[in-house]
Amino acid sequence: MATALDFTNSVDVTDAAAYIPELWSDQIVAAYKANLVLAGLVNVVPHEGKRGDTIHIPTFTTYFTPTAKSANNVVTLSTITDTTIDLSLNKHYAIGVVREDIVELQAIPSWRASLSDRIGYGLAKQVDADLRDLAATWNSGTNYSGAYVGVDGSTAWDWTSAGNGSAFTDEGIRRAIQRFDDGDVPFVDRYLVVPPVEKKRLLDIPKLVEQAFVGEVGDANSIRNGLVGDVYGVKVYMTTAIADIESTDSTDYRPALFFQKQALALAMQKMVRMQEQYKLEALGTMVVGDVVYGVKTIREAGCDAFIVPSA
Repeated sequence: MATALDFTNSVDVTDAAAYIPELWSDQIVAAYKANLVLAGLVNVVPHEGKRGDTIHIPTFTTYFTPTAKSANNVVTLSTITDTTIDLSLNKHYAIGVVREDIVELQAIPSWRASLSDRIGYGLAKQVDADLRDLAATWNSGTNYSGAYVGVDGSTAWDWTSAGNGSAFTDEGIRRAIQRFDDGDVPFVDRYLVVPPVEKKRLLDIPKLVEQAFVGEVGDANSIRNGLVGDVYGVKVYMTTAIADIESTDSTDYRPALFFQKQALALAMQKMVRMQEQYKLEALGTMVVGDVVYGVKTIREAGCDAFIVPSA
């Protein structure tokens, strides 16, 4: 008589859980993070899993000024005028696609990976775009009316006629840095974010390339989201999320953003979330990725926009 086999100790999916990948969601989250540039340079306010639609961020409006202490007199007390800035969690974006069964059957495996890349990239680009759009109101402006031009870092952007936007020069970068220094903006975590065309022009300034634009050795730059190099202690990044703006005669320009990390805030209420549901009527799987967040300029003294030619 045959002996019955005992499968009590066989390896099941619970035992092997550490070796069973769930790549679809992970791939999209990885693609999302890999394509963020501006979002990786600002102050991120964690709000994952919390309720509410507004975050009140305390901020100070004045610094303390010391006063002389005279003999036999009490210390002169300083007053505090702190305020709060409201950050609305009003950004909710989603990307949805349906993977039909026939495509799942016939497409090569890399197709699914390319789909996750495109979803992650689209969501990441939207976050960066919303941060970019904050620059339009810096320096009490509207539609970049408070921006400067790159040639000297101090001439106001004039959108009338053909406009006066101009590429950065070494003098323009130094003047922008001086304005931050004069405004007591912290020296650390200063960033200059430029569009691809301005990256090309910066790399053509011999002084920057030879002396300050050191970047990182070999291929290391390629794994740092958009990092171009370092100029006078300011890290320079490139992003494709910077869109065209126009002068009154439709001449195209692009903004470049110079800011200190604590001047901008990004509050993430829901990081990238992936959900799937099989749709019988479509004979396919509906996949939706979404993200919930808010953006805000916290300290305008640490923000400047510069208008440069788009070509």
